[in-house]
Amino acid sequence: MCGICGMVIPRATGAEVAPALIERMRDTLVHRGPDGAGLHVGPGVGLGHRRLSIIDVAHGAQPMHGGEGHLHIVYNGEVFNHPVLSAELQLQGVRYDTHCDTETVLHMYEREGRDAVRKLRGMFAIAIWDDRTHTLFLARDRFGVKPVYYHLAGDGTLVFGSEIKAVLASGLVRPALNEAMLPDYLANHAPSGNETMFAGVLRLPPGHTLTWQDGKVSIERYWELHYTKPVQVRSEADLVAEFRERFREAVRVRLMSDVPLGMFLSGGIDSAAITAMMSTMVSDPIKTFSVAFAEREANELYYARLVSTRYKTDHHEVVVSPRDFLDAIPKLVWHEDEPMAHPSSVALHFVSKLAAERVKVVLTGEGSDEMLAGYGRYAKTTWNLAWGERLAALGPLRGALRGALGALTGGTSFGAKLSRTFLMRESGLDALYFDNFAVFDRARQHAMLAPALRDRLASVDPYAAAHVALRETDATTLIDRLLAADVRTYLHELLMKQDQMSMSASIESRVPFLDHPLAEWVAALPMEMKIRGDTTKRILREAVRDMLPPEILSRGKMGFPVPFGSWMRGPHANVVQEFVLGDRARARGLFSIEPVKVICAAHAHGADHGERLWALVNFEIWQRIFLDGEDPSSVRVP
Repeated sequence: MCGICGMVIPRATGAEVAPALIERMRDTLVHRGPDGAGLHVGPGVGLGHRRLSIIDVAHGAQPMHGGEGHLHIVYNGEVFNHPVLSAELQLQGVRYDTHCDTETVLHMYEREGRDAVRKLRGMFAIAIWDDRTHTLFLARDRFGVKPVYYHLAGDGTLVFGSEIKAVLASGLVRPALNEAMLPDYLANHAPSGNETMFAGVLRLPPGHTLTWQDGKVSIERYWELHYTKPVQVRSEADLVAEFRERFREAVRVRLMSDVPLGMFLSGGIDSAAITAMMSTMVSDPIKTFSVAFAEREANELYYARLVSTRYKTDHHEVVVSPRDFLDAIPKLVWHEDEPMAHPSSVALHFVSKLAAERVKVVLTGEGSDEMLAGYGRYAKTTWNLAWGERLAALGPLRGALRGALGALTGGTSFGAKLSRTFLMRESGLDALYFDNFAVFDRARQHAMLAPALRDRLASVDPYAAAHVALRETDATTLIDRLLAADVRTYLHELLMKQDQMSMSASIESRVPFLDHPLAEWVAALPMEMKIRGDTTKRILREAVRDMLPPEILSRGKMGFPVPFGSWMRGPHANVVQEFVLGDRARARGLFSIEPVKVICAAHAHGADHGERLWALVNFEIWQRIFLDGEDPSSVRVP
């Protein structure tokens, strides 16, 4: 895995790229590529590269040059069908100087231009400069496993990088809050569209290419996930058997590596299934890595050990203390560039550090939930919508019923649960799905945002990106439509967490469930193969039933539990006092302090606002580091 960056300048400006500027951008990414650095500067262009050597360790330095010297590539990722493509190209007379997939990407682009990415199977962020046409080509893999951020200046100059910090290091864009993304962040953990928390910094969408030529930019989608169901009817046994083989192949191709490789093993079905498949393909014990907290509700090591014992893995664990967790937050906010969406990012960093002592590549289970309906919110929303329609038929009686229920259950834990059902919410997806599972729903945001800011953001839809996804998908069933929206939004933030936290420890992570041939096949499955009753990921459970301990197959989904909420009402409550209620946070004038105080007080007295406090704490730390310019090491978390 690597870090890439660059700058391109229109010829009309007469300006040239300073090598020192590209070096400065490049070296903000040293953690992504500690094994080597490269630079190419020419008329109107500068490209930088940091290398983490995975394939053809001795060769494959970047930037790499081709097309009789006029093409220059920097590339981050792995193309897993590189051996097949390389063999085909060599049969056509193409001569290779290395054994790495970078050269294959370059040769493919020479022959097929922007369409070359359609033939690549893997995860990638690609930048190719053509001296002859003064053109930059950027491409991002289908699901966005690998990131690309960019800024287009007023004169047409474009800067890009694997992380936002590289773009900021160019000096072309000043770090400033993108106010329009605040409702999205507060509702959805992170910006879910193509904008970021930084004004003027965009991300290239997954499955898209960007072409820049003399200051003009065009962006095109080259891939989209389709949910259209095939006409033919097949038995469940046939579907399970085919899934198992497709899943096996997705794991197999991700074992391509010239360096040691391991597995993040959480104890859930996704990582357990990958471990089981890996065990059938390797001779040496698999190196597995797990992370947990001392608190019982946040410790899944028992389940990880079950799988490790079953497959005799070389297993390693780390238990993170509250102090270590809190001390790590500022540096990890710097690594993520934006406020950390989930506290599990911190745990992922620690297990990545553990793995980096022994391997350079790990496989992970991301993507299974969004492909196979693994979240409980899908079934809950289906139930809520169906019963909400029945309740609506009662007409005026509906209001009376809600009033009576609210009076009877107000202030109780049962009342809190009831408030999230069709009985107390308006019908429709916005109320029963988006607002229902938001961190801060629209009503809370309206109460919490400072009046002037609230007025400026009155027309902003916090769920705009999801609404676009729902309009554009060809999915017809409700759950498939929700999956399509999550693939375009929520999955992206999980993948960025995975990328940035593994890269914080200089290791590469690979995601078999997002192998695009597997994903395309899974998307078109009948819904009952994804979810039936209370059984989620049904086809996966059936495919690995004979491979996993029964406790793994039958346990409910936990996500990745982190006891941050309990810490905030215990000995570490000062974190909230400093970063949520403190003078510096108040002075920014973004929030009305009284509604924020209500949330903090309620949490201190037993209500669960841990997710909301995490969002507010991280937002303030992010502002101190990126907007105020503080070094992460100087930001002390009490």
